[in-house]
Amino acid sequence: MKILPYVAILVLGGLSLASVATSETHAANGKRPTDQISQDLGVTETEFVECFSNVRPDRNHNPSGARQHMNKSILLPCLQSANPEITNDLLDEVMDRYRPEGPMRS
Repeated sequence: MKILPYVAILVLGGLSLASVATSETHAANGKRPTDQISQDLGVTETEFVECFSNVRPDRNHNPSGARQHMNKSILLPCLQSANPEITNDLLDEVMDRYRPEGPMRS
């Protein structure tokens, strides 16, 4: 069984790459749990990450209310194109749950 070691290497290598990809996704989104957020919104993780890629979160996790509203004006229509059932209230509820800086400011 000379093939078995090669199969093990391929499987372990694939798992390592998947782990790195997930870490990069979380790092690119301010360590947000994109898998959980996307599930709560009823979209794929890829769709959420794609929509979020145009959002500009505050580096210090202390955005102004205006910046949060600007980001949501980008995020909401994009997510609604993937799932028309996403409402403004649902997006607020889900994002507040996972937002590093806490609930959205008025």
